[in-house]
Amino acid sequence: MHSAAMSNKSNRKVVVEVCYAHNLMPKDGQGSSSPFVEVDFDSQRQRTKTKTKDLNPTWNEKLVFNVSDPSNMANETVEVNVYNEKKTNQRNFLGRVKIPGSSIVKQSEVSMIPYPLDKRGLFSHIKGELFMKIYYYDETTQKQGEKSKDEKKQAAEDKQMSQLHVAEAKKPESKHYSAAAMTVPTEPVDFSLRETNPHLGSQSWEKASTYDLVEQMEYLFVRVVKARNLTAKDLAIGSSDPYVNVKVGNHLAKTRVFEKSVNPEWNEVFAFGKDKFQAPMVEIIVKDKDMLKDEFLGQVSFEIAEVPTRVPPDSPLAPEWYKLEKKGGGKIAGEIMLSIWKGTQADEAFPEAWQSDTGGHSHTRSKVYLSPRLWYLRVNVIEAQDLLPYDKSRFPEVSVRVQLGFQILKTRIASNRSTSPFWNEDLMFVAAEPFEEHLLLSVEDRISANKDEVLGKVQIPLSTVERRVDHRQVNSRWFNVEKGGEKKDGKFMSRIHLRICLDGGYHVLDESTHHSSDMRPTSRQIWKSPIGVLELGILSATGLLPMKTRDSRGCTDTYCVAKYGQKWVRTRTVIENLNPKWNEQYTWEVFDPCTVLSVGVFDNCHLQNGSAEKAGGAKDTRIGKVRIRLSTLESDRVYTHSYPLLVLQPSGVKKMGELELAVRFSCSSLLNMMHIYTRPLLPKMHYLHPLGVAQLENLRSSAMKIVALRLSRAEPPLRHEVVQFMLDVDSNLWSMRRSKANWFRIMGVLSGLIAVGKWFNDISEWKNPVTTVLVHVLFLILVWYPELILPTIFLYMFLIGAWNYRFRPRFPPHMDPRLSHAESVEPDELDEEFDPIPTNKAHEIVKTRYDRLRSVAGRIQTVLGDIATQGERFQALLSWRDPRATTIFIVFCLLAAIILYVTPFRVLAVLFGIYALRHPRFRDKMPGVHMNFLRRLPALSDRML
Repeated sequence: MHSAAMSNKSNRKVVVEVCYAHNLMPKDGQGSSSPFVEVDFDSQRQRTKTKTKDLNPTWNEKLVFNVSDPSNMANETVEVNVYNEKKTNQRNFLGRVKIPGSSIVKQSEVSMIPYPLDKRGLFSHIKGELFMKIYYYDETTQKQGEKSKDEKKQAAEDKQMSQLHVAEAKKPESKHYSAAAMTVPTEPVDFSLRETNPHLGSQSWEKASTYDLVEQMEYLFVRVVKARNLTAKDLAIGSSDPYVNVKVGNHLAKTRVFEKSVNPEWNEVFAFGKDKFQAPMVEIIVKDKDMLKDEFLGQVSFEIAEVPTRVPPDSPLAPEWYKLEKKGGGKIAGEIMLSIWKGTQADEAFPEAWQSDTGGHSHTRSKVYLSPRLWYLRVNVIEAQDLLPYDKSRFPEVSVRVQLGFQILKTRIASNRSTSPFWNEDLMFVAAEPFEEHLLLSVEDRISANKDEVLGKVQIPLSTVERRVDHRQVNSRWFNVEKGGEKKDGKFMSRIHLRICLDGGYHVLDESTHHSSDMRPTSRQIWKSPIGVLELGILSATGLLPMKTRDSRGCTDTYCVAKYGQKWVRTRTVIENLNPKWNEQYTWEVFDPCTVLSVGVFDNCHLQNGSAEKAGGAKDTRIGKVRIRLSTLESDRVYTHSYPLLVLQPSGVKKMGELELAVRFSCSSLLNMMHIYTRPLLPKMHYLHPLGVAQLENLRSSAMKIVALRLSRAEPPLRHEVVQFMLDVDSNLWSMRRSKANWFRIMGVLSGLIAVGKWFNDISEWKNPVTTVLVHVLFLILVWYPELILPTIFLYMFLIGAWNYRFRPRFPPHMDPRLSHAESVEPDELDEEFDPIPTNKAHEIVKTRYDRLRSVAGRIQTVLGDIATQGERFQALLSWRDPRATTIFIVFCLLAAIILYVTPFRVLAVLFGIYALRHPRFRDKMPGVHMNFLRRLPALSDRML
């Protein structure tokens, strides 16, 4: 019996599944490593196979350990060490991970988790992540080779994860997959803001450097200028097609091919990151481009340890001539002029250099863009004369169609049906400098319901249009109307009377007014002086999710876009890195502190195999966005924080990683800053001659399209989807989630008034007699000395503000998914929010959503009806709609006037206060006389259909 009991007893196994690693530290002296993983648990040690020369190795190996005492497993530790295997049976330490036994989960609950590699000592140089699954299962008496259901399920998940959604790879958009499909840890996601302490440049760089908000990044620069007297490999013409390979470790960069010359000139610069030049030598190899095999022309080698360091503002290093050598040593014909030095991203050669972390393509370099200067174009169509309709037997129904680019507006049909119609109607457009489009007007006659006949056209260049900065009226002009494209000279021609001007006194809105980055008018003549400087350091991103597959593994090619005012900046694209580092710094002039800086992170989906090849129809994927309001920042303080990158997807809110920024807002004059708060937010034309809400929304939509179109024409382009995301194009679309969030925001604003009402109710109910007595005393004092009321109110607000200073926000605000109701939103509501216009959903789904929207609108309609009813009852007091009620009310008013005339106001106030604060035993739970009287008054609701 004892043996039978032992056979039924379960044996616990711990499985450490080593999946893959990412971005390991090169340790073999050639810019690579040959890693393997060694795992220790419960006095047992196992290891994986060695992956030769691979900084992103994939193992997918399961290491199974026996648990000697399952009750003590929580006190054990799984220690995972990653090593680089050398040929001399030695090894280099690449990092380690320690997992307590208490965090080991059951097999059915396991998920892949990225573990950042830790240092072994203070001076260890470690980086990278190790992706593993760690779980346990209890093995019962099973047949050899039999798998349980959980094991089969886990095997299926492992196969699916190792293939990285191969099924999706067969679709047209196979290079991209949603990050929501990735397996994530089951722990709650942290959406909070974290303060960081990066080693900024101001702590270590030279004082003259302007890069004081970013970390120092070391680069090896190689400038290849030209060569002379190279060997002619093409004997027929006595020339060569030379190019240069710059090799650092296993990283290779290449100049362009200079055809048919033995004295080529390249003048190209290459920058290799510090993690790329672990090799001891840098080799410059000159080759001849050939159809079959490129031929060797010579080489030059340098020891990296002997390369000099250059620190700006030192002058650039002068290039020198070096004689070319053979592979085994010895001289060969030809010389090459080059310079080589160590520097940082502050070097002026860095922006236009080939960069190792961007793949070296020009489309991945950092760039600065400027939004076009936008104007409001006002077209006042006044009248027309001597029109010639085709059908002279009827009165024409004339309107004017005005077009500027893709913007088309139309006047109403003239009220006077004649050949000289009159409109006097204003039409507004958005125009962008330089003015490329012409203003086109066509006079049309309505023949039938769906047919208009063109009576003539006018074309006006915008360069001839008068500009104004105030509300003065510009001169009107008569324009000849050309019919059928024929120009006629003479007195008897159809004419149209127009008043056209470019309004420079408005600010053309291309962003939402709630988080706009610029409020200045279009005309530079009325700009104010800047009040400060905004400096932004884009440091790095951490924990990004793979956005697409490349070479059967997940990767992300990340870049950032920052917008403030008319200036857009785009960082370089760091390819195939889930923890990219940019360390780029940018500066803007600030004209108004009540503006917002926007920073977006995107995955570049136009790179394939590290080169910028067109991916047909691909769009850059949004990873997240950060907004920082300048008025929330203290002057001259450096804010360094890691912001969560949140994206709302059809599956819910998703944290895509974190973005580390350094921000500083410097104010030149505190008095000017304070004066800004007393001035209007928008230019004065918005208040003297305001535009309608619907008109502003249409003009904003046109402005966003123009900005996106112009920036997409730059080289490299700032793509349409990027500009749309930064400008919040879809912020005005219907969303049930956003509507709920706004409702709770309103309730949050009214919570103070509600709290005061509850406090007064508690006082009236005498729940705390001492407090109620004190309120009675304070009330009598204020009634007797009414001049103390306002000082008391302002003193009370001062004390509240001074007390809240201790609890002021220390960090800049960030995206809040709880405030946005993104964490608790229903899936169907999210699906509706992402549904485009027009919808592409089935009829049944659209019907269900329409019915739901009708029910919500019905409740709103009921509330509006109740508000209207209460207002109409007040109007009925004196309207004699109810003669008896009006008689009672006017008699009451007469008696009240007599009593108030003969009674001192203080006595009345005291009596009213004592009555309102009377004890509950003197109160009646039934409604008061005044409420009963008001609710009996008639309203117009009984007259509605």
